Amino acid sequence: MRELVYTGFMSLDGVVDSPGGGPGEEHRSGGWVFKDVEFLPEAFALKGEELEETSALMFGRRSYEAFAPTWRESDDHAAYKDLPKYVVSGSLTDDAIADGWGPTTILRSAEDVAELKKGEGGAIFIHGSAELARRLSDAGLIDRYHLLVFPVLLGGGKSLFSTADREKQVLRLRESAAYPNGITKLIYEVAG
Repeated sequence: MRELVYTGFMSLDGVVDSPGGGPGEEHRSGGWVFKDVEFLPEAFALKGEELEETSALMFGRRSYEAFAPTWRESDDHAAYKDLPKYVVSGSLTDDAIADGWGPTTILRSAEDVAELKKGEGGAIFIHGSAELARRLSDAGLIDRYHLLVFPVLLGGGKSLFSTADREKQVLRLRESAAYPNGITKLIYEVAG
């Protein structure tokens, strides 16, 4: 069975929306990852560690449309270029798939994601895609969370976790680290 891992930058108040800023990001605090906290390479080492484990990427439609043209041309993301991509969307069409960014499959539902997880292969990492992550978390499909929590309170934006009345999930801390710039790395496994 394949693991589904959510990885993201999160504010202390749980916002994962628009951490990088830039065109098309409507969040009033967009760009918060690089604006307000001193850059320390060791605080971002998790991203390189994840790459060694990543066998495929998963996105919601909006994140795919935002990342595909940028990451496809980015030297920083070159290792992701040929990895299989999965986009969970009820509206994305085959002709909207980015050329030159590896094989891409459109999945139409959480049930399709559950079927994918039953197959052979390594970990699938979800980047961005807060709405997708909430739906998959509510469906009990996320196995692990890799979070870099930033010492900022944004007061608005998309939250990773829903407020739906659902069964409790217990998380087990697998790894943590705190950095002098206030960022905290938290890796949790979903225990049940």
